[in-house]
Amino acid sequence: MPKKTLSLPVCNHEPKPYTGPSREEALALRQTYLTPALLTYYQDPLMLVEGHMQYLWDETGKRYLDAIAGIVTVSVGHCHPKVVERVREQVGRLQHATTIYIHPTVGEFGKKLADHMPGDLSVTYFTNSGSEANDMAIMTARMHTGFFDVITLRHGYHGGSPSTMGMTGQSSWKFVMPQGFGVHHGMPGYCYRCPLGLEYPSCDVKCAKDVGELIKFATPGRVAAFIAEPIMGVGGVVTPPKEYFGIAYEEVRKAGGLCIADEVQTGFGRTGTKYWGFENWDVQPDLVTMAKGIGNGTALGAVTTTPEIAQAIVGKVHFNTFGGNPVQATYGLATLEVIDEENIQANALKVGGELRTGLEGLMEKHTIIGEVRGMGLMLGVELVRDRETKEPANTEAARVLEEARTRGLLLGKGGFYGNVLRIKPPMCITSEDAGFIVACLDEVLTTMGR
Repeated sequence: MPKKTLSLPVCNHEPKPYTGPSREEALALRQTYLTPALLTYYQDPLMLVEGHMQYLWDETGKRYLDAIAGIVTVSVGHCHPKVVERVREQVGRLQHATTIYIHPTVGEFGKKLADHMPGDLSVTYFTNSGSEANDMAIMTARMHTGFFDVITLRHGYHGGSPSTMGMTGQSSWKFVMPQGFGVHHGMPGYCYRCPLGLEYPSCDVKCAKDVGELIKFATPGRVAAFIAEPIMGVGGVVTPPKEYFGIAYEEVRKAGGLCIADEVQTGFGRTGTKYWGFENWDVQPDLVTMAKGIGNGTALGAVTTTPEIAQAIVGKVHFNTFGGNPVQATYGLATLEVIDEENIQANALKVGGELRTGLEGLMEKHTIIGEVRGMGLMLGVELVRDRETKEPANTEAARVLEEARTRGLLLGKGGFYGNVLRIKPPMCITSEDAGFIVACLDEVLTTMGR
Protein backbone atom coordinates (compact mmCIF):
# COMPACT_ATOMS: atom_id res chain seq x y z
CA MET A 1 0.00 0.00 0.00
CA PRO A 2 1.47 3.42 -0.95
CA LYS A 3 2.36 5.73 1.92
CA LYS A 4 -0.30 8.33 2.66
CA THR A 5 0.82 11.86 1.75
CA LEU A 6 0.70 14.38 4.58
CA SER A 7 -1.68 17.21 3.70
CA LEU A 8 -3.34 20.13 5.44
CA PRO A 9 -7.03 19.87 6.36
CA VAL A 10 -9.48 21.19 3.76
CA CYS A 11 -10.05 24.96 3.80
CA ASN A 12 -12.78 26.68 1.76
CA HIS A 13 -11.13 30.10 1.77
CA GLU A 14 -9.69 31.11 -1.59
CA PRO A 15 -6.86 33.65 -1.22
CA LYS A 16 -6.75 36.63 -3.55
CA PRO A 17 -3.93 36.67 -6.11
CA TYR A 18 -1.01 38.59 -4.65
CA THR A 19 0.03 41.60 -6.75
CA GLY A 20 2.25 43.57 -4.35
CA PRO A 21 6.04 43.85 -4.12
CA SER A 22 7.91 40.61 -4.65
CA ARG A 23 9.36 38.72 -1.73
CA GLU A 24 12.85 39.82 -2.79
CA GLU A 25 11.75 43.48 -2.94
CA ALA A 26 10.07 43.25 0.45
CA LEU A 27 13.15 41.64 1.97
CA ALA A 28 15.40 44.34 0.47
CA LEU A 29 13.19 47.10 1.88
CA ARG A 30 13.33 45.51 5.31
CA GLN A 31 17.09 45.04 5.23
CA THR A 32 17.67 48.61 4.06
CA TYR A 33 15.13 50.64 6.02
CA LEU A 34 14.30 48.65 9.16
CA THR A 35 16.46 48.07 12.21
CA PRO A 36 18.96 45.20 11.92
CA ALA A 37 17.87 44.14 15.41
CA LEU A 38 14.79 42.48 13.89
CA LEU A 39 15.01 38.71 13.69
CA THR A 40 13.20 36.25 11.45
CA TYR A 41 12.38 32.60 11.78
CA TYR A 42 13.77 30.27 9.11
CA GLN A 43 17.00 30.37 7.14
CA ASP A 44 14.99 31.54 4.16
CA PRO A 45 12.61 34.13 5.68
CA LEU A 46 8.90 33.56 5.13
CA MET A 47 6.70 36.26 3.61
CA LEU A 48 3.01 36.22 4.52
CA VAL A 49 0.36 38.15 2.63
CA GLU A 50 -3.06 36.81 3.67
CA GLY A 51 -4.75 35.13 6.61
CA HIS A 52 -8.08 33.45 7.31
CA MET A 53 -8.88 31.98 10.73
CA GLN A 54 -6.15 29.43 11.57
CA TYR A 55 -4.47 29.60 8.16
CA LEU A 56 -1.93 31.87 6.46
CA TRP A 57 -0.77 32.20 2.84
CA ASP A 58 2.56 33.31 1.40
CA GLU A 59 3.01 35.35 -1.80
CA THR A 60 3.03 32.17 -3.93
CA GLY A 61 -0.36 31.06 -2.61
CA LYS A 62 1.04 28.30 -0.40
CA ARG A 63 -1.09 27.69 2.69
CA TYR A 64 0.17 27.16 6.25
CA LEU A 65 -1.46 26.15 9.52
CA ASP A 66 -0.46 28.83 12.02
CA ALA A 67 0.38 26.90 15.19
CA ILE A 68 2.00 29.86 16.96
CA ALA A 69 -0.76 32.45 16.28
CA GLY A 70 1.54 35.35 15.52
CA ILE A 71 3.39 34.71 18.80
CA VAL A 72 0.23 33.82 20.75
CA THR A 73 -1.61 36.94 19.57
CA VAL A 74 -4.37 35.77 17.21
CA SER A 75 -6.99 34.40 19.55
CA VAL A 76 -10.19 33.93 17.51
CA GLY A 77 -8.67 33.64 14.03
CA HIS A 78 -6.89 35.73 11.40
CA CYS A 79 -9.29 38.27 9.87
CA HIS A 80 -12.27 36.89 11.79
CA PRO A 81 -15.28 38.22 9.83
CA LYS A 82 -17.08 39.75 12.84
CA VAL A 83 -13.96 41.52 14.10
CA VAL A 84 -13.12 42.77 10.60
CA GLU A 85 -16.62 44.13 10.00
CA ARG A 86 -16.85 45.89 13.36
CA VAL A 87 -13.44 47.51 12.93
CA ARG A 88 -14.16 48.50 9.32
CA GLU A 89 -17.32 50.31 10.44
CA GLN A 90 -15.52 52.10 13.27
CA VAL A 91 -12.60 53.20 11.09
CA GLY A 92 -15.09 54.79 8.68
CA ARG A 93 -16.84 56.65 11.49
CA LEU A 94 -14.13 57.84 13.93
CA GLN A 95 -10.50 56.73 13.99
CA HIS A 96 -9.18 58.56 17.00
CA ALA A 97 -10.35 60.23 20.18
CA THR A 98 -8.10 60.40 23.20
CA THR A 99 -9.30 59.81 26.77
CA ILE A 100 -9.79 63.55 27.35
CA TYR A 101 -13.07 62.93 25.49
CA ILE A 102 -15.76 60.33 26.05
CA HIS A 103 -16.44 57.50 23.62
CA PRO A 104 -18.81 54.65 24.50
CA THR A 105 -16.87 51.68 23.12
CA VAL A 106 -13.95 51.89 25.53
CA GLY A 107 -16.35 51.90 28.48
CA GLU A 108 -18.24 48.92 27.06
CA PHE A 109 -14.92 47.15 26.57
CA GLY A 110 -13.92 47.84 30.17
CA LYS A 111 -17.25 46.45 31.40
CA LYS A 112 -16.82 43.32 29.28
CA LEU A 113 -13.43 42.71 30.89
CA ALA A 114 -14.84 43.33 34.37
CA ASP A 115 -17.65 40.84 33.70
CA HIS A 116 -15.01 38.15 33.14
CA MET A 117 -12.93 38.99 36.21
CA PRO A 118 -13.34 37.42 39.65
CA GLY A 119 -13.70 39.43 42.84
CA ASP A 120 -13.35 43.20 42.78
CA LEU A 121 -11.12 43.36 39.68
CA SER A 122 -13.21 45.86 37.75
CA VAL A 123 -11.20 48.97 36.76
CA THR A 124 -9.03 48.98 33.63
CA TYR A 125 -6.27 51.18 32.23
CA PHE A 126 -5.76 50.54 28.51
CA THR A 127 -2.32 50.55 26.90
CA ASN A 128 -0.71 49.68 23.57
CA SER A 129 1.30 46.60 24.53
CA GLY A 130 2.06 44.03 27.20
CA SER A 131 5.32 45.75 28.11
CA GLU A 132 3.47 48.98 28.75
CA ALA A 133 0.78 47.17 30.74
CA ASN A 134 3.41 45.57 32.97
CA ASP A 135 5.15 48.93 33.42
CA MET A 136 1.83 50.42 34.50
CA ALA A 137 1.06 47.57 36.91
CA ILE A 138 4.43 47.88 38.65
CA MET A 139 4.13 51.66 38.96
CA THR A 140 0.64 51.29 40.40
CA ALA A 141 1.81 48.70 42.92
CA ARG A 142 4.70 50.89 44.03
CA MET A 143 2.42 53.90 44.46
CA HIS A 144 -0.21 51.90 46.35
CA THR A 145 2.12 50.10 48.75
CA GLY A 146 4.75 52.78 49.21
CA PHE A 147 7.40 50.10 48.68
CA PHE A 148 9.79 49.68 45.77
CA ASP A 149 11.19 46.15 45.45
CA VAL A 150 9.65 43.67 43.00
CA ILE A 151 9.81 39.88 42.99
CA THR A 152 9.65 38.05 39.69
CA LEU A 153 10.94 34.73 38.37
CA ARG A 154 13.83 33.27 36.42
CA HIS A 155 12.81 32.10 32.93
CA GLY A 156 9.96 34.63 32.96
CA TYR A 157 9.37 37.24 30.27
CA HIS A 158 7.54 40.55 30.83
CA GLY A 159 8.55 42.78 27.92
CA GLY A 160 11.26 44.71 26.16
CA SER A 161 11.03 48.21 27.66
CA PRO A 162 13.90 49.21 29.96
CA SER A 163 11.89 48.45 33.12
CA THR A 164 10.25 45.24 31.94
CA MET A 165 13.60 44.05 30.59
CA GLY A 166 14.76 44.21 34.21
CA MET A 167 11.87 41.98 35.26
CA THR A 168 12.54 39.43 32.51
CA GLY A 169 14.51 36.49 33.89
CA GLN A 170 16.60 35.48 30.87
CA SER A 171 19.98 36.95 29.94
CA SER A 172 19.30 36.58 26.20
CA TRP A 173 16.63 39.31 26.47
CA LYS A 174 18.77 41.80 28.42
CA PHE A 175 21.02 44.52 27.01
CA VAL A 176 24.10 45.80 28.83
CA MET A 177 22.41 48.87 30.30
CA PRO A 178 20.98 49.99 33.64
CA GLN A 179 17.93 47.80 34.28
CA GLY A 180 16.38 45.76 37.04
CA PHE A 181 16.72 48.25 39.92
CA GLY A 182 14.90 46.74 42.89
CA VAL A 183 13.96 43.57 40.99
CA HIS A 184 14.76 40.13 42.45
CA HIS A 185 14.33 36.88 40.53
CA GLY A 186 12.99 33.87 42.42
CA MET A 187 12.96 30.21 41.50
CA PRO A 188 10.31 29.13 38.96
CA GLY A 189 8.12 26.07 39.31
CA TYR A 190 10.05 24.37 36.48
CA CYS A 191 9.76 20.75 37.58
CA TYR A 192 11.46 19.28 34.50
CA ARG A 193 14.57 21.35 35.27
CA CYS A 194 14.09 21.86 39.00
CA PRO A 195 16.51 24.56 40.21
CA LEU A 196 16.92 22.60 43.46
CA GLY A 197 17.38 19.19 41.85
CA LEU A 198 14.29 17.83 43.59
CA GLU A 199 11.21 15.94 42.40
CA TYR A 200 7.57 16.87 42.79
CA PRO A 201 5.66 16.27 45.07
CA SER A 202 8.28 15.10 47.60
CA CYS A 203 10.03 18.48 47.04
CA ASP A 204 7.37 20.17 49.21
CA VAL A 205 7.34 22.94 46.54
CA LYS A 206 10.46 24.51 48.05
CA CYS A 207 10.92 26.65 44.93
CA ALA A 208 7.78 28.61 45.86
CA LYS A 209 8.71 28.80 49.54
CA ASP A 210 12.04 30.32 48.52
CA VAL A 211 10.13 33.49 47.57
CA GLY A 212 9.88 34.17 51.29
CA GLU A 213 13.61 33.60 51.73
CA LEU A 214 14.34 35.91 48.80
CA ILE A 215 12.28 38.64 50.43
CA LYS A 216 14.09 38.16 53.75
CA PHE A 217 17.61 38.31 52.39
CA ALA A 218 17.49 40.34 49.14
CA THR A 219 14.99 43.11 49.96
CA PRO A 220 14.28 45.48 52.88
CA GLY A 221 11.70 42.92 53.99
CA ARG A 222 8.81 44.80 52.43
CA VAL A 223 8.01 44.63 48.70
CA ALA A 224 5.75 46.38 46.24
CA ALA A 225 4.79 43.47 44.04
CA PHE A 226 5.22 39.97 42.72
CA ILE A 227 4.71 39.58 38.96
CA ALA A 228 4.62 36.24 37.16
CA GLU A 229 3.01 34.45 34.23
CA PRO A 230 0.63 31.66 35.33
CA ILE A 231 2.34 29.56 32.65
CA MET A 232 5.57 30.95 31.23
CA GLY A 233 5.35 31.59 27.51
CA VAL A 234 8.71 32.70 26.15
CA GLY A 235 10.37 30.70 28.92
CA GLY A 236 9.15 27.47 27.31
CA VAL A 237 5.57 26.84 28.49
CA VAL A 238 6.83 26.26 32.04
CA THR A 239 3.80 24.97 33.97
CA PRO A 240 4.22 25.08 37.76
CA PRO A 241 2.91 22.70 40.43
CA LYS A 242 -0.66 23.57 41.39
CA GLU A 243 0.41 24.80 44.83
CA TYR A 244 3.15 27.12 43.57
CA PHE A 245 1.25 30.38 43.23
CA GLY A 246 -0.75 29.98 46.42
CA ILE A 247 2.49 29.69 48.39
CA ALA A 248 4.24 32.52 46.53
CA TYR A 249 1.27 34.90 46.83
CA GLU A 250 1.08 34.28 50.57
CA GLU A 251 4.78 35.10 51.05
CA VAL A 252 4.47 38.30 49.03
CA ARG A 253 1.38 39.50 50.84
CA LYS A 254 3.02 38.91 54.21
CA ALA A 255 5.67 41.38 53.03
CA GLY A 256 3.06 43.99 52.09
CA GLY A 257 3.19 43.39 48.34
CA LEU A 258 0.56 43.13 45.64
CA CYS A 259 0.32 40.14 43.30
CA ILE A 260 0.26 40.71 39.54
CA ALA A 261 -0.79 38.03 37.06
CA ASP A 262 0.79 38.55 33.64
CA GLU A 263 -1.93 37.09 31.41
CA VAL A 264 -0.47 38.35 28.13
CA GLN A 265 -0.25 34.78 26.79
CA THR A 266 -2.45 32.71 29.11
CA GLY A 267 -5.63 34.80 29.13
CA PHE A 268 -8.95 34.73 27.29
CA GLY A 269 -9.61 31.01 27.58
CA ARG A 270 -6.37 29.74 26.07
CA THR A 271 -5.76 27.26 28.90
CA GLY A 272 -9.19 25.76 28.23
CA THR A 273 -10.26 24.96 31.77
CA LYS A 274 -10.41 28.62 32.84
CA TYR A 275 -10.79 32.04 31.25
CA TRP A 276 -7.69 33.34 33.06
CA GLY A 277 -4.52 31.37 33.62
CA PHE A 278 -4.31 32.30 37.31
CA GLU A 279 -7.70 30.70 37.96
CA ASN A 280 -6.11 27.29 37.32
CA TRP A 281 -4.07 27.78 40.49
CA ASP A 282 -6.93 28.98 42.75
CA VAL A 283 -5.37 32.37 43.45
CA GLN A 284 -6.72 35.90 43.26
CA PRO A 285 -4.27 38.53 41.98
CA ASP A 286 -4.51 42.22 42.80
CA LEU A 287 -3.73 43.32 39.24
CA VAL A 288 -4.03 41.51 35.89
CA THR A 289 -2.04 42.56 32.82
CA MET A 290 -3.10 41.67 29.29
CA ALA A 291 -2.13 42.12 25.64
CA LYS A 292 -1.73 39.92 22.53
CA GLY A 293 -4.95 37.85 22.42
CA ILE A 294 -6.98 40.70 23.89
CA GLY A 295 -7.22 42.29 20.45
CA ASN A 296 -6.75 39.34 18.09
CA GLY A 297 -3.65 40.85 16.51
CA THR A 298 -3.86 44.59 17.08
CA ALA A 299 -1.64 46.78 19.29
CA LEU A 300 -3.61 46.66 22.52
CA GLY A 301 -2.89 45.98 26.18
CA ALA A 302 -4.56 46.54 29.53
CA VAL A 303 -4.21 46.47 33.30
CA THR A 304 -7.25 45.58 35.39
CA THR A 305 -7.28 46.09 39.15
CA THR A 306 -9.59 47.02 42.01
CA PRO A 307 -11.12 50.50 42.44
CA GLU A 308 -9.07 50.97 45.63
CA ILE A 309 -5.71 50.13 44.03
CA ALA A 310 -6.57 52.20 40.94
CA GLN A 311 -6.74 55.27 43.17
CA ALA A 312 -2.97 55.03 43.69
CA ILE A 313 -2.18 56.92 40.48
CA VAL A 314 -4.78 59.66 40.96
CA GLY A 315 -3.34 63.08 41.72
CA LYS A 316 -0.63 63.19 39.06
CA VAL A 317 -1.07 63.49 35.32
CA HIS A 318 -0.70 60.15 33.57
CA PHE A 319 -1.84 60.08 29.98
CA ASN A 320 -1.84 57.52 27.18
CA THR A 321 -2.57 58.99 23.75
CA PHE A 322 -3.83 55.74 22.23
CA GLY A 323 -5.07 53.90 25.34
CA GLY A 324 -8.77 53.41 24.70
CA ASN A 325 -8.60 54.52 21.07
CA PRO A 326 -12.06 53.76 19.57
CA VAL A 327 -10.66 51.53 16.81
CA GLN A 328 -8.50 49.54 19.26
CA ALA A 329 -11.37 49.30 21.74
CA THR A 330 -13.59 47.99 18.94
CA TYR A 331 -11.00 45.33 18.12
CA GLY A 332 -10.93 44.27 21.77
CA LEU A 333 -14.67 44.32 22.40
CA ALA A 334 -15.46 42.39 19.21
CA THR A 335 -12.78 39.81 20.07
CA LEU A 336 -14.18 39.20 23.56
CA GLU A 337 -17.68 38.88 22.11
CA VAL A 338 -16.50 36.25 19.62
CA ILE A 339 -14.74 34.30 22.40
CA ASP A 340 -18.07 34.08 24.23
CA GLU A 341 -20.40 33.63 21.26
CA GLU A 342 -18.38 30.91 19.54
CA ASN A 343 -17.40 28.98 22.69
CA ILE A 344 -13.72 29.54 21.96
CA GLN A 345 -12.64 28.53 25.46
CA ALA A 346 -14.48 25.23 25.19
CA ASN A 347 -12.79 24.60 21.85
CA ALA A 348 -9.39 25.29 23.42
CA LEU A 349 -10.16 22.70 26.08
CA LYS A 350 -11.42 20.05 23.65
CA VAL A 351 -8.94 20.43 20.80
CA GLY A 352 -6.10 21.26 23.17
CA GLY A 353 -6.76 18.02 25.03
CA GLU A 354 -6.72 16.05 21.80
CA LEU A 355 -3.52 17.75 20.71
CA ARG A 356 -1.75 17.11 24.00
CA THR A 357 -2.77 13.45 23.96
CA GLY A 358 -1.34 13.13 20.45
CA LEU A 359 1.91 14.86 21.42
CA GLU A 360 2.30 12.64 24.48
CA GLY A 361 1.82 9.66 22.21
CA LEU A 362 4.80 10.81 20.17
CA MET A 363 7.02 10.53 23.25
CA GLU A 364 6.76 6.75 23.10
CA LYS A 365 8.20 6.80 19.60
CA HIS A 366 10.64 9.70 19.65
CA THR A 367 13.19 9.83 22.46
CA ILE A 368 14.12 13.40 21.59
CA ILE A 369 10.92 14.49 23.32
CA GLY A 370 11.76 15.04 26.97
CA GLU A 371 8.45 16.48 28.15
CA VAL A 372 5.08 17.64 26.86
CA ARG A 373 3.47 20.29 29.07
CA GLY A 374 0.94 23.08 29.19
CA MET A 375 -2.83 23.40 29.21
CA GLY A 376 -5.50 23.86 26.54
CA LEU A 377 -3.97 25.44 23.46
CA MET A 378 -0.85 26.64 25.26
CA LEU A 379 1.44 23.65 24.84
CA GLY A 380 5.17 23.06 24.81
CA VAL A 381 7.33 20.14 23.70
CA GLU A 382 10.82 20.18 25.22
CA LEU A 383 13.41 18.49 23.03
CA VAL A 384 16.52 16.91 24.57
CA ARG A 385 19.43 14.93 23.18
CA ASP A 386 19.37 12.55 26.11
CA ARG A 387 16.49 11.97 28.51
CA GLU A 388 18.84 11.24 31.38
CA THR A 389 21.11 14.28 31.05
CA LYS A 390 18.35 16.47 29.58
CA GLU A 391 20.89 18.14 27.31
CA PRO A 392 18.89 20.74 25.34
CA ALA A 393 18.34 19.86 21.68
CA ASN A 394 18.33 23.46 20.46
CA THR A 395 19.76 22.97 16.97
CA GLU A 396 17.38 20.06 16.49
CA ALA A 397 14.43 22.27 17.52
CA ALA A 398 15.46 24.81 14.89
CA ARG A 399 15.55 22.05 12.30
CA VAL A 400 12.07 20.85 13.32
CA LEU A 401 10.75 24.35 12.62
CA GLU A 402 12.39 24.36 9.19
CA GLU A 403 11.10 20.90 8.27
CA ALA A 404 7.60 21.64 9.55
CA ARG A 405 7.45 24.80 7.48
CA THR A 406 8.09 22.86 4.27
CA ARG A 407 5.08 20.71 5.16
CA GLY A 408 2.79 23.70 5.79
CA LEU A 409 3.08 23.97 9.58
CA LEU A 410 4.31 27.10 11.39
CA LEU A 411 5.59 26.48 14.92
CA GLY A 412 7.29 28.61 17.55
CA LYS A 413 10.24 27.88 19.79
CA GLY A 414 11.30 29.16 23.18
CA GLY A 415 12.86 28.28 26.48
CA PHE A 416 16.21 29.64 27.63
CA TYR A 417 18.04 27.17 25.39
CA GLY A 418 15.68 27.53 22.42
CA ASN A 419 14.81 23.83 22.61
CA VAL A 420 11.09 23.99 23.37
CA LEU A 421 8.55 23.79 20.55
CA ARG A 422 5.81 26.30 21.33
CA ILE A 423 2.40 25.22 20.04
CA LYS A 424 -0.16 27.96 20.63
CA PRO A 425 -2.43 28.25 17.59
CA PRO A 426 -5.49 30.46 17.10
CA MET A 427 -8.14 29.00 19.38
CA CYS A 428 -10.47 28.29 16.47
CA ILE A 429 -8.44 25.29 15.27
CA THR A 430 -10.21 21.98 14.70
CA SER A 431 -9.57 18.37 15.64
CA GLU A 432 -8.38 17.83 12.07
CA ASP A 433 -5.82 20.59 12.52
CA ALA A 434 -4.61 19.01 15.76
CA GLY A 435 -4.23 15.70 13.96
CA PHE A 436 -2.20 17.38 11.24
CA ILE A 437 0.16 18.96 13.80
CA VAL A 438 0.81 15.57 15.43
CA ALA A 439 1.24 13.78 12.10
CA CYS A 440 3.56 16.48 10.79
CA LEU A 441 5.79 16.35 13.89
CA ASP A 442 5.83 12.57 13.72
CA GLU A 443 6.97 12.68 10.11
CA VAL A 444 9.59 15.35 10.77
CA LEU A 445 11.11 13.59 13.79
CA THR A 446 11.11 10.27 11.92
CA THR A 447 12.90 11.90 8.99
CA MET A 448 15.46 13.30 11.42
CA GLY A 449 15.96 9.86 12.94
CA ARG A 450 14.94 11.11 16.35
